[in-house]
Amino acid sequence: MIAVILDIVGSRALDDRSGAQLALDDAIARVEADTPLAVQPLRPTVGDEQQGVYPTLDAALASLLLLRLAQPEGVDCRFGVGIGPVEEIDSAAGALPEGPGWWAAREAIDRVHALQRRTVPGARTWVVAHDAQPEAAHLLARQADIALLARDQLITDMSARTRRLTYGRCLGVFQRDLAAAEGITQPAVSQALATSGAGAVIEAFRLLLPTS
Repeated sequence: MIAVILDIVGSRALDDRSGAQLALDDAIARVEADTPLAVQPLRPTVGDEQQGVYPTLDAALASLLLLRLAQPEGVDCRFGVGIGPVEEIDSAAGALPEGPGWWAAREAIDRVHALQRRTVPGARTWVVAHDAQPEAAHLLARQADIALLARDQLITDMSARTRRLTYGRCLGVFQRDLAAAEGITQPAVSQALATSGAGAVIEAFRLLLPTS
């Protein structure tokens, strides 16, 4: 299982924290409706955090890619992705998430937060395999992180419109239909996608989807 922790970047500085949370919840619901890949979709836990569980790393990374594109304007998120077993512990307050997958996800979100503050401002997603996982899982996490550094930078640099266009193309929406929705021409859509590097993001998304 793949555990994911989301937190909102700079949540304390938001003018309308409640509005931002509701807008993010809507974006998560949209992604889940368009590509229902999660075992447990992202849901708020405490403060500015949300948690979710995915069956595979590919499923998690595909879903989080769409969510990055669908984030409401003015709301930015980072994601810690943990490879390892996940479980729930009964308590008076209900089931509590527990297990190595969550510990790895916490380490991952701390890592991407540090990268964002220092050397890689565009970083938003990081993957960590728990220490007890096989060497292959650690190699998989390392390979994912290399790709995520480039993917996140491309998305971070996109305008809100280009993110919307990229989201649509990930789902197979024709450029002419995206142009009509945005009130622009089809050549303008093509140019926005080409100059932003969206083609690489779209192709990466398609490669992450299940083949059957």
